[in-house]
Amino acid sequence: MSQATLRIQKISAHAGAVPGEGTQREPQVCKLIDTTTCIGCKACEVACMEWNDLPFGETIFDNTYQTMPETRWNYWNLILFNEHEREDGSLMWLMRKNQCMHCADPGCLEACPSDGAIVQYTNGIVDFQQDKCIGCGYCITGCPFNIPKFNKETKRVYKCTLCADRVTEGLEPACIKACPTGCLHFGTKDDMRYLANARAKQLQEHSNFPHAGVYDPPGVGGTGVIYVLHDMTQTEAYGGLPSDPHIPWSVKLWKHPLKWLGNVAMVGGLIGLFVHYIRFGPKDDPDNPTENQSMPPVAGPPPVKERPVAEPPVTTTRERLR
Repeated sequence: MSQATLRIQKISAHAGAVPGEGTQREPQVCKLIDTTTCIGCKACEVACMEWNDLPFGETIFDNTYQTMPETRWNYWNLILFNEHEREDGSLMWLMRKNQCMHCADPGCLEACPSDGAIVQYTNGIVDFQQDKCIGCGYCITGCPFNIPKFNKETKRVYKCTLCADRVTEGLEPACIKACPTGCLHFGTKDDMRYLANARAKQLQEHSNFPHAGVYDPPGVGGTGVIYVLHDMTQTEAYGGLPSDPHIPWSVKLWKHPLKWLGNVAMVGGLIGLFVHYIRFGPKDDPDNPTENQSMPPVAGPPPVKERPVAEPPVTTTRERLR
């Protein structure tokens, strides 16, 4: 994968400065998914697997048109089919392309304890570096969209990379290249927001969808993948799309207050050990007398010699009879 020209702005579990930070300006890229024009053809699923050379996985029939219930470590892009009943009693399909959202404030990167296993480029793409992954799975708990998936054989976690290798060379992601209806668009975040807002306004004014809107949740700082939805008041109907996603409080608590409290406790313990050594000195080991003998003798009074006690003479029985 050719990603040499991509600058990094965030590195997981990295204590120092980010190399090359601020040396290159790059616009944030974004993928726009118009759910109102998706026909569920799954061309994007096939293109994703072919371009990323993902191994084949058995599909599961669950009384739906979906290829499988959810994404997998070897299936990064999945069209979700949801049958929805409108207020007038009519039925409609709510189809949504499910993949990594590439959050501006990614919970997976925040939760990762391995230095450099997850990076965020200056263009907004969040990418996993499997060679540095330790397989702890913390990134899975940190994602509010349940996207990263664990491979039990390789002990690594995988997800959509937004085709960072193609974007580096000025190409659009493979899924967008394969879409036949124009449901998918790719460009800068500002341009995609403009197109999305125009489409949402069109749905409100001409297609009888008064609650149509753009899904770009501020709880994660905005996302690099945005949706045009028929009804912004019922985001959960689109395959469980959270209405207000945030990084889990457990991750924030562990990575910030508890982390600093743990550092303070460790430093306090070291200081206590040092003070105890200065005040009381080293402790003798009763199981190692040779080590204790090497210590200089303690000054004290001289030992008192005991006088020998005379033993009574031994007499025999014959001498006693005399």
